[in-house]
Amino acid sequence: MAHHNLDELDRKILKLISEDARIPFLEVARVCNVSGAAVHQRIQKLTSIGILKGSKFIIDPEKIGYETCAYIGLFLKDPESFDVVVDKLRKIPEVVECHYTTGGFDMFIKIFARNNHHLLEIIHDQLQPLGLSRSETIISFNAAIDRQLPVVNLVDELDNED
Repeated sequence: MAHHNLDELDRKILKLISEDARIPFLEVARVCNVSGAAVHQRIQKLTSIGILKGSKFIIDPEKIGYETCAYIGLFLKDPESFDVVVDKLRKIPEVVECHYTTGGFDMFIKIFARNNHHLLEIIHDQLQPLGLSRSETIISFNAAIDRQLPVVNLVDELDNED
């Protein structure tokens, strides 16, 4: 997959907005010593080439009653039904991620549940009917690290490869 060469201004903008998505463009412009219009144009460019993918507020699941976070490896009876299963997983609101993976699992999902009993209900009532031969569940006690990729360091590494 191709990467895009970013200049120093792009890097500064990405660093600032990744640290605080609510930072006003005029504040970004002040820190970067450019006009607000220049920042707006750069943000539009970074969005159009797919480096920036929207913005969102992040809800803390625990604060709204979802105390159990689990990762589940799914083994399908029929791996060719993958696309159908993914479509059905999209309809389960507690499933927040689904990954194609290497290794033993056909797919790997992240799920939030109100508690362990709710997790069991989701697995039994919603996941098993999808055509699973079996599943393996790992419950997360706490995310020790939860962050975005540090854009500035990554870009420096990519530039050194050129």
